[in-house]
Amino acid sequence: MQNIFLTISFFLISGLAGAQSPWLNLAKKPSTLGLENGLTSYDAGAFNLKLVKSSQTVAGLQPKNVKDFDFTPSDSLKVRSSDGLYHLGDINLKTRTGSDASWKSFSTAARRMPVKAIEVKGKVLASADLAATLPADIPLQIIRSWEMNDGKLTLKFEVKNKTAGNVEIGALGIPMIFDNILEGRTLEQTHAKNVFYDPYIGKDAGYLQVTRLSGHAPSLIVTPVGKTPFEAYNPLNDDRTPRGIAFEGFYEWMVYSKAYAENEWKNADQWNVPTSITLKPNETKTYALQFILSGSAKDIESKLTENKRPVAVSVPGYVLPKDVDAKLYLNYAKKIKSITSFPADALIVNAAGFTKKGWKSYAVKGNAWGRARLTIVYEDGLEQTVNYKIIESESKVIASYGHFLTTKQWFDQPKDVFKRSPSVITYDNEKQQQVVQDNRAWIAGLSDEGGAGSWLGAIMKQLVNPEKAEIDKLQKFVDTVMFGNIQLKDGPQKYGVKKSLFFYEPDSMPKNTYDKDINFKTWSAWPGKEANNLGRSYNYPHVAAAHWMMYRLARNYTGLVAQDSWKQHLINAAETGMAMVNIAPYYAQFGQMEGTIFYLILTDLKNEGLIEEANKLSEAMKKRADHWRSLEYPFGSEMPWDSTGQEEVYVWSDYFGYQDKARVTLDAILAYMPVMPHWAYNGNARRYWDFLYGGKLQRIERMIHHYGSALNAIPVLMDYRKNPNDFYLLRAGYGGLLGSISNITQDGFAPAAFHAYPSTLKNDGITGDYGSGFFGYAINTSSYILEHPEFGWLAFGGNLKKDKNTVTVSITTAAKSSVYLAPVGLWISLDAGKIASVSYAISTGEVRLKLEKADQYTPNAVIRVSQPAKLPGVGTYSIKTAGTKERGATLVNLSKTGTTEVLIQK
Repeated sequence: MQNIFLTISFFLISGLAGAQSPWLNLAKKPSTLGLENGLTSYDAGAFNLKLVKSSQTVAGLQPKNVKDFDFTPSDSLKVRSSDGLYHLGDINLKTRTGSDASWKSFSTAARRMPVKAIEVKGKVLASADLAATLPADIPLQIIRSWEMNDGKLTLKFEVKNKTAGNVEIGALGIPMIFDNILEGRTLEQTHAKNVFYDPYIGKDAGYLQVTRLSGHAPSLIVTPVGKTPFEAYNPLNDDRTPRGIAFEGFYEWMVYSKAYAENEWKNADQWNVPTSITLKPNETKTYALQFILSGSAKDIESKLTENKRPVAVSVPGYVLPKDVDAKLYLNYAKKIKSITSFPADALIVNAAGFTKKGWKSYAVKGNAWGRARLTIVYEDGLEQTVNYKIIESESKVIASYGHFLTTKQWFDQPKDVFKRSPSVITYDNEKQQQVVQDNRAWIAGLSDEGGAGSWLGAIMKQLVNPEKAEIDKLQKFVDTVMFGNIQLKDGPQKYGVKKSLFFYEPDSMPKNTYDKDINFKTWSAWPGKEANNLGRSYNYPHVAAAHWMMYRLARNYTGLVAQDSWKQHLINAAETGMAMVNIAPYYAQFGQMEGTIFYLILTDLKNEGLIEEANKLSEAMKKRADHWRSLEYPFGSEMPWDSTGQEEVYVWSDYFGYQDKARVTLDAILAYMPVMPHWAYNGNARRYWDFLYGGKLQRIERMIHHYGSALNAIPVLMDYRKNPNDFYLLRAGYGGLLGSISNITQDGFAPAAFHAYPSTLKNDGITGDYGSGFFGYAINTSSYILEHPEFGWLAFGGNLKKDKNTVTVSITTAAKSSVYLAPVGLWISLDAGKIASVSYAISTGEVRLKLEKADQYTPNAVIRVSQPAKLPGVGTYSIKTAGTKERGATLVNLSKTGTTEVLIQK
């Protein structure tokens, strides 16, 4: 959610309302890090390293190949120099000795004292005994060293049991402190100065990738040296740096996590098996991390390979529908000793030989719904884990989602005083009940992302798989509640969209209207005047999408929606776009989440020959794009940084030929949308504050597949279709696409997002703003067919078979409405009808579609072909099968008894 109140709420979250700066309280604390004793600088290979003399923690980690940039928050070093604030080089532990049942916690950050420097030589840059900055009763001696190994900077801890008895270490965490603090910086400054980082929580093969917000080189990879597994990723919530929309918080690399799993995390299933280690008297263990400078995010895997680290690639990704034949490729120099699945048989894995350059290939099949983990053990003892999410077939997932929305979430109370009936309303899955009141007005108010999400999802589901019974209900909602209540149907501000139908105004409402158990004394419990405000542009795309969907259903099908209504529905959609820029101009200057809808509306206006309406909408959108073109980073919002406007900014920049801004936007997306062997993070576009505004468990937290995943997948996959040789784009985009449906439960409940904290690791309790993400899935779902230079012929969204000169793919997406053939850059999409399979003749480039048989609502397929990639030597494709040319498409009669074949040739 984007809202002017976010800025206010940041200060409320931090407990700093009215303060001049969230840093004010910290700045008043005396320095205990020892800055008064100065810093020491070191030549650390690719980096200039600065350490605080007194603590030997990092004061700066600057890559030599770029000026005026630091991976660590050196700008805030002075205000972050007091006790309880973490720095790179700190360590956290939990131990117990003898018969102790409880764990004791120790941290070098808790109470700062100068550490005892140790004389160094050779590859060691600096070393210290950390005893002085740890409690006297710690049973361990810890020596920390900064070293150069093979030309790379290494952070090493030698941990020795200094007692006469055994010591069990149940938690060992190494804080990862990089500059993701956006507070006080402009959008331009954040992209120049700040980073985000994401974990591959993959045991010995794990790593942390640190990327600049601009997406430009260099990036940083943190990898283990020796046995320093990445077992868990723990938020450092005790760090006192003010947190909110300008700062997500820091995390630590957990080597062991058993102590947390027994206590703070006991109600959550962890990504990896929590472990501990027991040190005998005088026994020493060494833990080390290496800092590797890389290029952009796209270069990370090649840099890992160069440094002899394991690399895994899964096709189509790590969200695995049960009916999909997946592939897993592993690249590591050592032989594989074993591969096991947890739960047992959840994943069926079979060896499939080797690729040209020696990647180990495996066929993978999802067998049981839910989270699953592969553990790969290599002959050298290295242990790698790969986390998958197994889902039902996409068709079943989407069908259950639509059913849930139009049954359990169907709000039918004609006497509702807020005039919300009938509608699809927010749902609390933990309470198994509809949310009809909330102190965040929009949640129960059917507008904003957090309230409109459910009905938006229900309507967009009809694009994927239209169901007459569901559409009949939704049409009642559109005709009564949406158009005429949420959206004004007449008057001088016709097409304006309200912020909420629910509001808190006890003096003007009947007695006992409001739930006495809800605290309505908050800024978010809007009175009627605020709820009726039309000035929030972000509410308009939801409504425009609903009008557009009614147009599509009326125009492309028979008997789902009155067919003679199509033109008015399309005009209503276009007028909603015009109302957004005229009635809500301030926020309309920014890219909107779901803003792609206006591009789709414009395209259909042109296809329908509605030239006057198309020109008007195009002119309004071009003014916005011209404004973005004038900005260095054109995807702002009221926050210092955001990840929602990029979608629309890319789409219009590309449409109007502003390729420089499209490139800037795509680079930024790839910086916060990682590709890694873990379903939760692969393709997961960064969001971390919307649990406050669209969730039940409200906190600042890295969100797992919030709506940003699918929305940002729109430009990523659009760009892939223009650049089919860029396999990274396909992996990132498809990760976001399938990630967006990964959290839907078996019975169809779709949460705002999945909670990343290891204390939780589960779905949020309410539906919230999920529908914005489903919009991204619905308009972007497709199958992709390509020939990879290393992995051979592959399919994303289908099962592929190669027979001599022909590649045939059975489509497994729910919509079965589009396919992209990368070798010839051919994009085939259907407005109506479903593709059962597609065959591609390698030598001639000939394409044959097999379309599913007609049903009572779909007598014709409406087929479009385009070639977004301009590939040398590829001619122009067209449909050769007989059909009617209409609206820039070809209408082909479908067989009522079997499949219909459509031939597409150069």
